[in-house]
Amino acid sequence: MTVPGLPMAVPSRDLPTRVRVHEVGARDGLQNEKATVPTEVKAEFIRRLAEAGLTTIEATSFVHPKWVPQLADAEALFPMVADLPVALPVLVPNERGLDRALGLGARRVAVFASATESFAKANLNRTVDEALAMFEPVVSRAKAASVHVRGYLSMCFGDPWEGAVPIPQVVKVCRALLDMGCDELSLGDTIGVATPGHVVALLAALDEAGVPPTALGVHFHDTYGQALANTLAALQQGATTVDASAGGLGGCPYAKSATGNLATEDLVWMLRGLGIDTGIDLGRLVATSTWMAAQLGRPSPSRTVRALSHEDTEEH
Repeated sequence: MTVPGLPMAVPSRDLPTRVRVHEVGARDGLQNEKATVPTEVKAEFIRRLAEAGLTTIEATSFVHPKWVPQLADAEALFPMVADLPVALPVLVPNERGLDRALGLGARRVAVFASATESFAKANLNRTVDEALAMFEPVVSRAKAASVHVRGYLSMCFGDPWEGAVPIPQVVKVCRALLDMGCDELSLGDTIGVATPGHVVALLAALDEAGVPPTALGVHFHDTYGQALANTLAALQQGATTVDASAGGLGGCPYAKSATGNLATEDLVWMLRGLGIDTGIDLGRLVATSTWMAAQLGRPSPSRTVRALSHEDTEEH
């Protein structure tokens, strides 16, 4: 399945030696499926991802089933994977979601904010400031329970209603989330419009505002084919955490122009070529995504999965 000796590793001095992949396929990926994936299949997917070497696997979301019916089985799923020796973050939209997560023993949670008013209204039915006020008791209670908190920030590079998003606006909300107590932030290119220069400018502005790249994860969508280029730009700025989705599953249910998370396999292939360690077994990861694609009844959109599993070749 993998090609011996390829890609050839050619390290660069301006890049980190190790990157942590924050795997979002089981949550961000599967929540966008039209059909509901059986709980047992989700659990097996997470187990296979762990066996492939992923150390952080976002498991599910404790959101009201009315909003994300595909993840309505969070209470059933989490205990099925809680024994895995990996970090299993879960999304919590409010204090009720936090209560549900803590009740099952979750040790890592994430809140989901927006850099723009339009998306905050569409996604949370609140203004940006109202959403931050809602998250404040969630974060403080989680920290009081010694739970790690990640702050997702959507629309960092562009908004389908507002267009370009001013960098100071993004910095302001990032600063608020960190001041609130978040341990790390994930910068979301929700509709996939970022380009490398924009990535460099935002990370530099955040660093100047006291938000170092080591406190950040980057979450790029490949809508315009820029996800890997943007990731490389972020790594050159010092980022060491990259969000990705096995097999390229997922987008955003509240942004119709959002298509496709960065595929974990495509990311790992690039990182291997740069001599950057991830601890991930690419062959096992490809096999996992090929298996999941079969469960979903369609081929994986990941180019690396297709190349290494020969999905696009015909037998002669």
